[in-house]
Amino acid sequence: MRFKNTAWFFVLAILVLAACSPKVRTVKREEEKPIEKEKPAEKKPIKRFSQANISLLIPFKLNEINLKTATKAEVEKYAMPIDFYQGFKLGLDSVAASGLNFKLNVFDTQDDNAHIASLYSNDRFRKSNLIVGPVFPEGVKYISNYSKLNNAVVVSPLAASHPSEFDNPNLVSVVNNIDLHGKKIATYIAKNYSPTNTIIVLINPKKTEDEQFAAPIRNYFSNQSSTKFVVQEYASAFTFETKMIKGKQYLVIVTSSDRAFVSPTIDKLYKLKNLPTGGYNINLFGHPNWVKQNYPTDKLQGMNTIISSSFKVDYRTPAVVSFIKKYRAKYGFEPGEFAFKGFDVGYYFGKLLSNYGEDYLNYITKEKYKGLQNSFSFIHDEKLGYINTSLMLLRYKNFALNVVE
Repeated sequence: MRFKNTAWFFVLAILVLAACSPKVRTVKREEEKPIEKEKPAEKKPIKRFSQANISLLIPFKLNEINLKTATKAEVEKYAMPIDFYQGFKLGLDSVAASGLNFKLNVFDTQDDNAHIASLYSNDRFRKSNLIVGPVFPEGVKYISNYSKLNNAVVVSPLAASHPSEFDNPNLVSVVNNIDLHGKKIATYIAKNYSPTNTIIVLINPKKTEDEQFAAPIRNYFSNQSSTKFVVQEYASAFTFETKMIKGKQYLVIVTSSDRAFVSPTIDKLYKLKNLPTGGYNINLFGHPNWVKQNYPTDKLQGMNTIISSSFKVDYRTPAVVSFIKKYRAKYGFEPGEFAFKGFDVGYYFGKLLSNYGEDYLNYITKEKYKGLQNSFSFIHDEKLGYINTSLMLLRYKNFALNVVE
């Protein structure tokens, strides 16, 4: 279906409709006494769904916009929920092609907790085999009590918050939290560098967000049981400069994503690496938010900069090319970032429901998935639920971000 002039006629439509082995015998010798063997445990039969019910909670905010008079700028303001929904629907469609029927119930949360509460008495919502959303942390936090009281599985598809903020054992966290990003950087350093001549430097202004990234890195290296790296910490690159020693290998981790702080820090580190009299040996590691920020690529590349990320689309892969073609054909325009994310969530969880029916939760930690924009590899915590631990490292090379591992 193509949009005519704006996407909102389509959105209105989707909110009106609820998308709904043989035994082996052995020959025994007569003189031998039969040995009783323990029977293998019988596999529990999978209780498959005749129709899986999924509720998608997303903030279209149709109450805030007049569909007849909306400008292009107003439409673009609400692009994220449309993009995510359309990608999610394509993911479910791909699974449905293999046989399972889905009933997709789409609810506009209006990014309002009172509106979420009104769903608790909705019969279609209460019969959900899976709830996807809300997409923002406050909504995910609000729905946690309902989830625990009703043993309802809730997928948090876009919030990067740490699962401890929600205290919900029925939560599935798709986006990697900042602790995982810090540990990814730390384990990469420990694996690829020798502590003999290497100094790890944290440039940490110590705002709350900076400390959230610095803490897991600091903790990782402070808990080393064998040969230890030297770890130093400074509030700025200018303070760090006064303590530098020629001949040392410096791995500098800037824990901030505050542009006003990061830009001059990058400039300073680049100058220190390229002093006319002979620079210092500096390799840079950045905050994951840098992937969406604009910093001088030549300088980042010159310092072999690496950042962690949970999102990277390779437009050359057959799966991505196929998705883009389908998206264009169905909706009439190009998929954005959230369309890719929506597809991966829809496809992965749709496949779980299709393959394992009512027992799908038992397979989340077993079923790995390489998606269009990220991979899923879940671990289970009894208090925090299911947490996706799969993320990647990207390095600036050839004026682009390339996957390191």
